[in-house]
Amino acid sequence: MIMMVVAIGLAFVAVVVAARWITAQATTNTAKVAVAQVDISLGARITPDMVRLVDWPASVQPPGAIKDDKALESRVSRTSIMRGEPILEGKLAPPGTQGGLSAVVAEGKRAMTVRVNDVVGVAGFALPGNYVDILVNTQEEGQRSQTKDPTISKIVLERILVLAVAQESSRDETKPKVVNAVTLELTPEQVEKLDLARSVGSLSLVLRNQVDPNPALTTGATKTTLLGAAAPAAAPKVAAAAPAPKPAPVRKVANLPPPGVKVEMIKGLDRSSQQF
Repeated sequence: MIMMVVAIGLAFVAVVVAARWITAQATTNTAKVAVAQVDISLGARITPDMVRLVDWPASVQPPGAIKDDKALESRVSRTSIMRGEPILEGKLAPPGTQGGLSAVVAEGKRAMTVRVNDVVGVAGFALPGNYVDILVNTQEEGQRSQTKDPTISKIVLERILVLAVAQESSRDETKPKVVNAVTLELTPEQVEKLDLARSVGSLSLVLRNQVDPNPALTTGATKTTLLGAAAPAAAPKVAAAAPAPKPAPVRKVANLPPPGVKVEMIKGLDRSSQQF
């Protein structure tokens, strides 16, 4: 009985020591990380009730993780953050940024809105976060003639980020939404091109693959290339006619009588007449 009591006591002590050791190891290998307690939309100002701290394994903490919830006060999200997702520094706008769409515009970029319809807007499938190409249909300058049509359709801007559709910038929607305006993120040079393109022709948006960075090296489509007809051949040049040869000058013989004149010839005592 004494041996049984001692064995039970030693087993209890071993369990308690092992539990404390495991708890200490777990506490040493984890750290607090701020995660979203609710879904945070793009451009929203973060408040304390949106965030909570959870234990996260120290060896697999994501780069830029926020470990102090007080550091998130009045910060603005640059992307949509789902519930339970860690809040990273790269997903936040710089400190002091005001909320709204201006907070999500990247440094050196501009936001520009263009008018679209259900066809131009890719039937509503161009959602915030998607990339689109911009197509313009216009007429080439100095190309109007009887043999060539100046109308051309050409991709002028590629891989343009859609920031918002209408007045909504949420990126977690998958259903198409037909709107009348789309806001795009562009460089200053692209803003100038787009402003000129919409003033000289009609625009169309072309939805592209999210991970495809390859440019489309096209020369544009015209009626000739659309119908597959060969370009009209240039009219053959007519060689200039050679100048007519000048008539050879008539050599004048002195003392020749005019034609049709009767001349008398005297040879010695003989006289004869000759008609010319």
